[in-house]
Amino acid sequence: MSKPIVAIVGRPNVGKSTLFNIFADSRISIVEDTPGVTRDRLYADAEWLDRKFTMVDTGGIEMQNTDSIAVSIREQAEIAIREADVILFVCDARTGITTDDMEVAKLLRQSRKPVILAVNKADTPKQEAEAYEFYNLGIGEPYLISASNKLNLGDLLDAIVEKFPKEGDDDDEDEDVIKVAIIGRPNVGKSSIFNDIIGQTRSIVSDVAGTTRDAIDVPVEKDGQTYLFIDTAGMRRKGKIDEPIEKYSIIRTLRAVDRSDVVLLVLNAVEGITEQDKKIAGYAHEAGKGIVIVVNKWDLYPNKTVMSTEEFTKTIRNELIFMPYANVVYVSALTQQRISRLPEMIRDAAEANSMRVATSVLNQVVIDAVAMNQPPMEKGKRLKILYTTQVKVKPPTFVIFCNEPEIMHFSYQRYLENQLREAFGFKGTPINIIVRGKNEDEA
Repeated sequence: MSKPIVAIVGRPNVGKSTLFNIFADSRISIVEDTPGVTRDRLYADAEWLDRKFTMVDTGGIEMQNTDSIAVSIREQAEIAIREADVILFVCDARTGITTDDMEVAKLLRQSRKPVILAVNKADTPKQEAEAYEFYNLGIGEPYLISASNKLNLGDLLDAIVEKFPKEGDDDDEDEDVIKVAIIGRPNVGKSSIFNDIIGQTRSIVSDVAGTTRDAIDVPVEKDGQTYLFIDTAGMRRKGKIDEPIEKYSIIRTLRAVDRSDVVLLVLNAVEGITEQDKKIAGYAHEAGKGIVIVVNKWDLYPNKTVMSTEEFTKTIRNELIFMPYANVVYVSALTQQRISRLPEMIRDAAEANSMRVATSVLNQVVIDAVAMNQPPMEKGKRLKILYTTQVKVKPPTFVIFCNEPEIMHFSYQRYLENQLREAFGFKGTPINIIVRGKNEDEA
């Protein structure tokens, strides 16, 4: 199931970005007492009551302002409203209801989306008493909060989470279907690969970057396995994004990754690996998805030799050092070279991503690994590994119980990960290792 999206909207200077930063547990948005500071939509992942969701911070909406920047901000916010699962409408208790508040409330009522009304800056009893005028907005019960003092934010988050779609409501694909998101920068050939795999021209193919804006789902059956392929819009660097519609396509791409089992990360062989490629790869890795790295336009790679693929693969491993597990395939969407290998590689990555290992076998592998390479000592204490268990799949996640978790050095943890990979494969998927003390609850 994809993570719900919460759009934070309201007129300028009501505290939207402050709330966004608190919920994201980091200062992502610029917070300043000047209307119009937040212009583009920003997004961040958050979690409350074991429900993960994506927040979108929008610029202040000024319905009557015809300035080009104000119009652009309003368009951005309107797109966010259309794409959100829940809308957090923020107002200011100190100023009371304004004309812009009334106009925004009207816009939200027309959206027919679940709306939570937060009246911020309700710091004093007087402001709390006066804040009940916000019932007049016709949105529903106002939640009186103070972002700066972090008052009543738990109740607000409870209300937001309660409005989320029920888990499983939008996950009606059969469990045997492998969901595959095709991601990468604009114009690397994602749509061409998508069309080659499904055997029809479903996505528009163009040399103009940004042609694809919506995620497109197409089920395909190959060799008895059903796949749901999701073509997505290219993710540009923020400074390269100009159009309001394209800006929000990034959120759609992230949502496509969230609901996928396997990600095809498409690189451009001619351009090599860029910083944006690393960011896109990092998101898929952190999301715990099976990953296949697809180097497209290999037919155009200059000065090819017998060693070219080995050299390029070495560069990929150096640049994407956090995902040494990912398989790499060199293709040409134009000539369809090696495109036929992709379904099998996708299936292998999906199987690794959902693999579950028997506890007895798992512990024997760890015991053997410890026998071959003794754990480190620190301050006269030697790390002792007591027990290992797998607690989840997608991605495979293991808990290692030991006597002194704080002396588990990352290099030894990486050694154990490599031993697990050597024993069980896990090719094409990240795996998580969690270290716990012997008295800590396994859950």
